[in-house]
Amino acid sequence: MFIAVVTTALAVLGQAPTTRLVSYDEAVRCAGLTQAASELEGGESRYGRTLYDAALYWSLAAMQAATAAGRDPVASENDQTRARLDSVKRLSAGEAEARAVLTRCRQKTPRLG
Repeated sequence: MFIAVVTTALAVLGQAPTTRLVSYDEAVRCAGLTQAASELEGGESRYGRTLYDAALYWSLAAMQAATAAGRDPVASENDQTRARLDSVKRLSAGEAEARAVLTRCRQKTPRLG
């Protein structure tokens, strides 16, 4: 399943955009939030699997945005890690703004399968 999701995500990322492009910062923020939500939810439920797919998509989108901007890949991974750790704290605390941004990120995530 993981390989199918990666293949689909790469195919989606390689397609001509049908919506506006997101900034590196937005991609990192969405990657951090979706990764954190996926960790907190777990992968057993349908919602958890959806979060996992979104986390994978946004992580790949952030790395692609980093490459396009000429950013160091290691620094980009570190940015995502910091965003994830911050998001775990915010989501665990029930922060409404973090939940709202997570919802927007999920709405922008293409269906991966």
